[in-house]
Amino acid sequence: MDLIEGSGKHFAIGMIVLAAIIVMLFTLPEYVGLELTIGMALTMSVLVGMYVILITEIIHRTTLALFGALLILIILIYTGLIPVHDSVSFVIGAIDFNTIGLLLGMMIIVGILSETGIFQYIAIRAAKMAKGNVWKLMILLSIITAVVSAFLDNVTTVLLIVPVTISVARILNINPISLILAEIFASNIGGTATLIGDPPNIMIGSAAGISFIDFANRMTPEVVITFAISFVLLKFMFRKDLKQKPEHVERLQEIDENKEIKDRVLLKKTMIVLLAVIVLFVVHGFLEVEVSIIALAGAAVLLLITKMRPEKAFHHVEWPTLLFFAGLFVIVSGVEASGAFEIIAHEALKITGDDLAATMFLIVWMSAIVSAFVDNIPWTATMIPIIQNISLDPSFANAISGFTHNPLWYALAIGADFGGNGTLVGSSAGLVAVALAEKHGHPIFFRTFLVRGFPYMIATTLIATMILYFRVLFLW
Repeated sequence: MDLIEGSGKHFAIGMIVLAAIIVMLFTLPEYVGLELTIGMALTMSVLVGMYVILITEIIHRTTLALFGALLILIILIYTGLIPVHDSVSFVIGAIDFNTIGLLLGMMIIVGILSETGIFQYIAIRAAKMAKGNVWKLMILLSIITAVVSAFLDNVTTVLLIVPVTISVARILNINPISLILAEIFASNIGGTATLIGDPPNIMIGSAAGISFIDFANRMTPEVVITFAISFVLLKFMFRKDLKQKPEHVERLQEIDENKEIKDRVLLKKTMIVLLAVIVLFVVHGFLEVEVSIIALAGAAVLLLITKMRPEKAFHHVEWPTLLFFAGLFVIVSGVEASGAFEIIAHEALKITGDDLAATMFLIVWMSAIVSAFVDNIPWTATMIPIIQNISLDPSFANAISGFTHNPLWYALAIGADFGGNGTLVGSSAGLVAVALAEKHGHPIFFRTFLVRGFPYMIATTLIATMILYFRVLFLW
């Protein structure tokens, strides 16, 4: 009864906040000189409404995203932004099937890999190295996550590392939520280091003509220094969770992890396919093949050579998460189609004029805040043409004439990637990790993530922004 009453209160508060925001969207822009159309105001209301209701946790995020997508379609048709007969084409075009395909393929591969017992093996090895110390375990798993995320997209990384974490926690009889949150943060920071670490980086590299080596050379110092300092934040934020007293530490040392490998033949086949997929991820730019095709091809080959029944492999796929992404893509694309994102970005960038430092700071922070609440892929797609237009402006072109690559691209990468740590829906990696945790009986609620993630995002983004600024000022 108390839980129901508490949920009712949260929902009531959420509805009041939502009503206030909607009223502001329809009235405030006029007073600050912004001309929002009815389509912009309505689509923004749906987007904001989805996040407000997510915080109340009354409705499951997948249900909410799908219903929000339906409302967006109705609004776009009602306001004449799309004709009725183009609604299916709009939905198909809105959904990023490259992301969906990547997730689906890697979920199948990692799911088959989990059947071998390798995660239990790694879990025992990691727990032994940490000697049952939760803080050491958090550092170890976070470093592994960050490093792997730099060379393998961060979604795939959390698909690999979260089951390991849950196995470790199960052995030591501790709550894994703090460890999983730290890994989500590490995946988004580590993925910023290279072009293939996070989808926005691939988009930026393609638009700006930045090579893998150049991108890594510019971004790695920011990532390494920020990540190292972030352990101080983790130590403070999770100080209560780190006081957990693991059990069975002595018995853990006696466990032979080699016996956890259940099927060595299946393990060899899966590892060969996984390594091939990783190599293809690294060179996919040269091959001009999308990462989703590589992941799905790897899944298909693995199903063929292992002769595993598809329904068994598909049991490992997080279908609610994939549907959530589909709904979210439609909602964000609806807002983008209304022109709201472009107007907001252009108006914000007018503030900085032709000052390089001010423009960099604005792009970083605007991208970080927005990416915390909107998936960073559509936001990056929105910002790319805006940055291109700014760079072509004669007054601003002089400010960047001495650089091999425009620093604004790196500002966008930091903001979009680091911003994903702000909320539960800020990054694909975070959503997938939370879905895995929920599947294993450890739900991570929107509020829980927000309280830890948003301060962490603000602090790490500030550190990275300062490093970027001083490197641009003195070293580039």
